[in-house]
Amino acid sequence: MKLRMPDMIRIYGEDWSKDITCQNREEKSFCFDHKDVNVKLEIKDEIKVYVKAETTPLTYLRLRFNFTETEKRKENIKIMGDAFERGYGELEWFGIKPERMFPWYILVSNGTDSDLNYKGRFTEGFGIKTLPNSFAAWQYDAAGITLWIDIRNGGKGVHLNGRELLACEVVFGEFYDMSAFFAGKEFCKMMCASPVLPKHKVYGSNNWYYAYGKSSHEEILSDTKLVAEACSGLENIPYMVIDDGWQKNKTDAPWDKLNERFHDMKELASEMSKMGVRPGIWVRYLVDSKFEVKEKDSQWRYKHDSRYFDPSHPEVIEYVKRITKMFVDWGYKLIKHDFTAGDIFGPPMSNERVTKNNWCFYDKTKTSAEITYNLYKAIKDAAGDDCIIIGCNSISHLCAGIYELNRTGMDTSGERFEYTRQMGVNTLAFRLMQNGTFYMADADCVGIMGPIPWKLNREWLKALAYSGSPLFISCKPGILNDEEFNELKEAYKVNSIQENELFPLDWMENLCPERWMLDGKEIRFNWYDNNGPEYFNPFEN
Repeated sequence: MKLRMPDMIRIYGEDWSKDITCQNREEKSFCFDHKDVNVKLEIKDEIKVYVKAETTPLTYLRLRFNFTETEKRKENIKIMGDAFERGYGELEWFGIKPERMFPWYILVSNGTDSDLNYKGRFTEGFGIKTLPNSFAAWQYDAAGITLWIDIRNGGKGVHLNGRELLACEVVFGEFYDMSAFFAGKEFCKMMCASPVLPKHKVYGSNNWYYAYGKSSHEEILSDTKLVAEACSGLENIPYMVIDDGWQKNKTDAPWDKLNERFHDMKELASEMSKMGVRPGIWVRYLVDSKFEVKEKDSQWRYKHDSRYFDPSHPEVIEYVKRITKMFVDWGYKLIKHDFTAGDIFGPPMSNERVTKNNWCFYDKTKTSAEITYNLYKAIKDAAGDDCIIIGCNSISHLCAGIYELNRTGMDTSGERFEYTRQMGVNTLAFRLMQNGTFYMADADCVGIMGPIPWKLNREWLKALAYSGSPLFISCKPGILNDEEFNELKEAYKVNSIQENELFPLDWMENLCPERWMLDGKEIRFNWYDNNGPEYFNPFEN
């Protein structure tokens, strides 16, 4: 489908909706008014969707494009989309399911990438550009496509107070005679024209998937020694990321207080640097469930859940910036911030609904997307150009173009390879097209602590090492024998450069693809031991 005006537009308030018919698909601009609301669409290289209201709170816009006979796909097709934040092992290609909503963008493709003859392949992309002022999701049915644009403030209508909001910029793409994977990669470039990428390749170690929050100053130095030895002689210096468990309260504020196992985070960063790594640190900015942060204004906190800070409050943004600058002053070169999607919007963030109805932010004049963007921008601005940001549980379309790295999937594991296969392999395959186009896409760690056989972790290590995306490992010191340690060294050597090209082949049929193309040569991964998947546990209620 070529870029054109929708056939129908529906504007939603908190308790009303209004349908408007677009009479001419070929128009380059369209405008309508209802009550004190104005909606305007303009087409150039994209459809710019504007909305304005004086006093009426607004919640959604709905754009409907009905297929003409020439726009209808006559062949068998499959459809895939993105996730608002991380993938949870559920990313896949679907047949037509009209009720299903796909966040941010959809790809519609014929044939299969398993067939290396791409002649006659046709993939369409329907999406919105990154850094929008709204959340967006698509539906695809045999008669047309529907775009839902969420301009709410939390779970209520936004009060624009006469301000004109550029809600989003809609883009369509058509890609012929190429695989769906590379069509998706090209479409990601259309959606994100200016990704922020690190000045050097990012890789290294993170202590979470063997320590799980039980660590110490001395253990971090032991972890540092391991990664420094494994990367000895490499030109690109690795990172060693201290994950949750260094601060006073596990997974909680305050961030200027340490637990008894750590005594000086600035000193620790200095020691790590002297050992030959770049220090990194984990934080969860918006939580204070033990009420140990003494805020100046009680409106820092959500009215519906006072454990969390409201990122629309300007003093919360200043608090976040102070924490970030403190980490930089301590000497940390990477900040991994976690839980923001859940802490801002609460569970569950589904494909259909970003957050529940009937709550709002302190600042009611901005959309949820604008408030999230302002938080992410404040973090990066405070960190500066010499400190890498990894978003974890971050909103993908709202950190692309701000952050250098984004964790694109749910946690892997150092204890059960089932979780690594389901979460890690799936997200590597289905979001690898975003690597280098949105940000560097971190599919999460190789957890090495003993329970997982090396033959399985070796497969995951190899996939990440050659993927061109960041490789992080969590390795318990002393667990690897000499042969395994040498394999780790080789993986680090490969990933420190990240020049290889790896992409899935059977991903249109398999949620955990087995067949991949590596630098022009087909290879296969085996993600299963002799028992096969053991996700089902008959002893659970």
